[in-house]
Parts: sequence; structure tokens; C-alpha cells
Amino acid sequence: MRTIVLAAAVWACGVGVARAQGDISCPEVARALQDVVRQDARLRDWPQLGRYRAANLELSQAGTPVQSVFLGDSITDAWDDPAYGGFFPGKAYANRGIGGQTTPQMLIRMKPDVLAFKPRVLVLLAGTNDIAGNTGPATNEAIQDNIAAMAELAAAHGVRVVLASILPVSTYHYQPDRGGPPQTVRRPPERIRAMNAWLQQYAAANGHVYLDYFSAMADADGMLKAEFSEDDLHPNAKAYAVMAPLAEAAIAHALK
Repeated sequence: MRTIVLAAAVWACGVGVARAQGDISCPEVARALQDVVRQDARLRDWPQLGRYRAANLELSQAGTPVQSVFLGDSITDAWDDPAYGGFFPGKAYANRGIGGQTTPQMLIRMKPDVLAFKPRVLVLLAGTNDIAGNTGPATNEAIQDNIAAMAELAAAHGVRVVLASILPVSTYHYQPDRGGPPQTVRRPPERIRAMNAWLQQYAAANGHVYLDYFSAMADADGMLKAEFSEDDLHPNAKAYAVMAPLAEAAIAHALK
């Protein structure tokens, strides 16, 4: 399949070059090749179990205690960046975020990336990429089923659960000339609000802790505050500085 796609891309470039009468640039092929590489890697390890395999083994062999595991997508993944203040320096926390991931991928990662450490707390931040359709269309009910499955797995292993709200998005930095729809189209605010209402209700009904990032991150219009992001989706250093104490308080609450 990969060979067929590559051949098609090269053929398309050849046709385009001929029609352009000597113009040998072909950005379509570059994009096609990038897409093939990404999709090939995804198909070989769809849940990306290999991302943390070596780190998990190192922690296990060292006998390093892990009190809390943060499972999530790019918003969790990027928290390791020193530019954002680093990931809770000095704390026995493990960051197991992977950019772009959705809840079905995280569900598969629960055993090797969370339960294997026998942590006391799981902090789960998930759902925004499901809404965006990163791994295909997903209804709110399907997202909820996956989150509930992860919470049930954690609880069955004696792990206390913190369910984080999905962060708001905005259009304050949207640039149409860069292509792609604004974040409020990919991630409709009404779906984010509906998911957060469910997360809060589910947490209360099942003895979990609801971590409300949304209220602290949203402006009066319910959008991600302009000063908290450069792309209307991902938090910046100012945003992580607000999120960190909220997460710490939620973990402390879960441990009571």
C-alpha cells in the first residue's frame, strides 16, 4: 500500500511538472511523503506503545516509586518542556502524554503506561482530540465510554482517579492563510461544555475527583484566554502555571 501511494504521488508530481512547463517544485509530493510516513508509523503502532517502553522499563528496573501518573495528549505531553516550567520538579509523578492521542489509544496504554507503576493516583486529561476526529469520528457517548473504562480499570487496581476537564479553545490567533479551520470548528465549544458536564457528573457519581481546568482557563465568552495560548488550543507557560496548582490540589484531594 505504501509503495502504491508513493508511486501515485510521484506520478502526480510528474504530471504537474509537465503542465507547469519546467517548474520542478512539487510540494504535493513532499506532503504526500510526510503523510505516508506518519500513517505508516501509526499503523505499525497505533496506540504508540513504543513511545514510553524504554522509559517504563528504566523506571521499573530502578524501582523508582510513582505516586501519580498523568495520562493524556499533547497538553500533557508538552508539560515536560522546561520552557513551560517543567513537569512538577521533585514530585514522584510520571508524564505519559502523547501528542494527538484520543481516548481509545489511551485506553490501550493503561496497563503498560499507568497500572504497571501501581500509582496511587491517575490524572486523566482526554477528549479534545476525539472531538476533533483525530482517529476518526467519535460521538460524545463513545468518548465517555472510553473514559469510564479507564476510570474503572484504575479503580479496580486501587488507583484513585482525577478526571480533568477538557480545556476551552478559541479563535483569537486564527490565521486563515495558514490553512485549516479554526479550533472552534474542529472542537465545537458546545461539545467541550457537554463533555465537561458529563465528566463532572461521572466523577461525583463514582467517587472520583473532577479537576476543573476549564473555569480557570476560559474568558467571559467561554473561550481559551488569549494570553494562555499562541494557537488557540495548546497552553503556554502562563497557562501551565495556572494548571499546575489545580492539578496538585486535585491529587491531594484524591489522596484524602
